[in-house]
Amino acid sequence: MSKKAIFASAFLLVFALAFGAIMAVNFSNVKSLVANSQIDFKTDPPVKTGTDLKGLNDAFVEISKTVTPAVVFIDVTSNVKQKNDDKNFQFFFGPDFQMPEDMPQHGSGSGVIISKDGYIMTNNHVVANASDKGIKVILSDKREYTAKLIGRDQNTDIAVIKIEAEDLPVASVGNSDNVQVGQWVLAIGNPLGLNNTVTAGIVSALGRNINIDGNSYAINNFIQTDAVINPGNSGGALVDINGLVVGINAAIKTTTGYYQGYGFAIPMNIAKNVAAELIKNGKIERGYIGVSIKDVDSKDAKGLGLDKARGVLVQNVIKGGAGDEAGLKTGDVILSVDGKDVNAANELQTIVGSKRPGENAALVVFRDGKNMDVNVKLKPRTEGDISLNNQSQEKNNSESETNSKKFESLGLLVTELPSSMKQQYDLDYGVLIKDVAHFSEAFNRGMRSGYVIVEADKQKINSISDLESVLGKKSSGDIVVFKVVTQQKDLRLIAVEIS
Repeated sequence: MSKKAIFASAFLLVFALAFGAIMAVNFSNVKSLVANSQIDFKTDPPVKTGTDLKGLNDAFVEISKTVTPAVVFIDVTSNVKQKNDDKNFQFFFGPDFQMPEDMPQHGSGSGVIISKDGYIMTNNHVVANASDKGIKVILSDKREYTAKLIGRDQNTDIAVIKIEAEDLPVASVGNSDNVQVGQWVLAIGNPLGLNNTVTAGIVSALGRNINIDGNSYAINNFIQTDAVINPGNSGGALVDINGLVVGINAAIKTTTGYYQGYGFAIPMNIAKNVAAELIKNGKIERGYIGVSIKDVDSKDAKGLGLDKARGVLVQNVIKGGAGDEAGLKTGDVILSVDGKDVNAANELQTIVGSKRPGENAALVVFRDGKNMDVNVKLKPRTEGDISLNNQSQEKNNSESETNSKKFESLGLLVTELPSSMKQQYDLDYGVLIKDVAHFSEAFNRGMRSGYVIVEADKQKINSISDLESVLGKKSSGDIVVFKVVTQQKDLRLIAVEIS
């Protein structure tokens, strides 16, 4: 080895020893990062909550503890059977695979215990199709019972079931007439299989008419809330900050089938009266005036001669019904019932719906510019199929009309009423609406092709010339009130503004 190589090797050895010594000295002073570390978590509240807010929080906690045991989970096996499509199963198991023809359906909801011996209030739609012994109730403490259906009422969506038990926790009920928009409420139930769920919100509207099932006899007078309500909450409790049940949760307004911000509850004053009668009689006997009605808007009011939009407009009076016998007429405006003003159709339905057949309803009615008293002795509901035969209607509509007229200011095309259609409508006069321009004033107000105009501003319409005579006296901005007959032979009053 040369002297240069020996010298280089010695230099590298000395350098390595010196570097190692320096590193050893430095790391000898480094403390352990794990063995002796300790974090002192900060536990002081950053904000001191006011006594009012703390009190509200404590109230929510106490309500949840107190009311939740009185709200039950209801599991329903339904009599409604749905035929199964076995094509998907044949794909996996072969063409010879056969599914059973029918399978029973399952559903679930909630209920509120209203007596220590086991009466439970829920929604009609939760138990409506339950099979025999198909209603199972599970309490918050996991006890299970088979319930008996006591009675149900489709028009209020209230039902009562009963389990054989004693000393059950019972919900306290409040006066729903005292509920106000803006007050806090809690919804308690079993949504989406999540038992004993509590959500909070406010009352966002009262007297809401959402017409959830298209039942014209239904009493739609809901409390609207933004407390989260989902499938499974039906029949559960809507509770105020005193722990009083002020409503029975029933429906949601949604485009997805799940919560989007709007839930609806049946007011407790309606629910408890229905429940009490169901327990007593097993059914509801409800009085009816025998009229079809609608809210009065500003155009209706102007056309009818009212000073402002108020009352409820009578569109049709059922022949032989209580209203007919009392002298009510199409075009009357009911202003009050038993001294209480009514300004919405569902308000009138709620008041009258609380009465039985044979009881009286004292009405104040506006007719021909004057108020009058009408006393109606209520009758039970009667059923009748008055719909037209669709095939014959299509045939009649296809007949050519020799005389027609288009009213541009309304967006209407009308023709003389063919003699072949007069029998179908039970009419011997009127003009047929052949077409309604989409989004015209008439269309927006509810006019549709196939309706027959029988009156305009209380003038009988026998022909197109009669209609021309009435409309010829009108100017832009004037209101014309039409009486029309629909294909189902229903009478309607439609107020239309001349453009």
